[in-house]
Amino acid sequence: MNVLISGGAKNGKSLYAQQTASELADCGPLYYIATMIPHDGEDRARIERHVKEREGWGFTTIEQGKSIASLIGREDVDLKGSFLLDSVTAVLENEMFPVALKEGKPEFLGEDEEAPERVKKELVAFGSAVKEAGGSVVFVSDCIYGDSCGYSPSTEKYRRALAEADRALAAVCDKVTEVTCGITEEWK
Repeated sequence: MNVLISGGAKNGKSLYAQQTASELADCGPLYYIATMIPHDGEDRARIERHVKEREGWGFTTIEQGKSIASLIGREDVDLKGSFLLDSVTAVLENEMFPVALKEGKPEFLGEDEEAPERVKKELVAFGSAVKEAGGSVVFVSDCIYGDSCGYSPSTEKYRRALAEADRALAAVCDKVTEVTCGITEEWK
């Protein structure tokens, strides 16, 4: 079973996703796909908080901020397991707006115009491969595309790309849930 969990920032998605992935693991392998690539102290603090929140859950962490489909066929990854991918938002950001650390500071390398379609296809391919193998994936995404105000062209492309990735995942997921202030609403 594959699940898409969406909602605003700091609304309880991560805890709900951990519970869901753990239940789906049913004593099998339990993986946390950590997608954030830290660029500053705030990022590192957020990662530390998430690591502490996962303590005792039995997750094996896989650091994979890009190229999600490359997990298919890796010897150290059992596709029959339960995966928590947190988050679709970060994977898209990492691929669409690549950054390199130069002298300890992040440097933007330019927008990758092909990233939105590639990321969407890779996420769907990974979810499909895991489901076909008998495993499950819980995808976590941020609902950032509902605002009515205008943004810069690159931000609008990103918001649109995230909405399209979420829509593609929703189509192939068995369950779609929105989390708002810790309250879950099941849409599919």
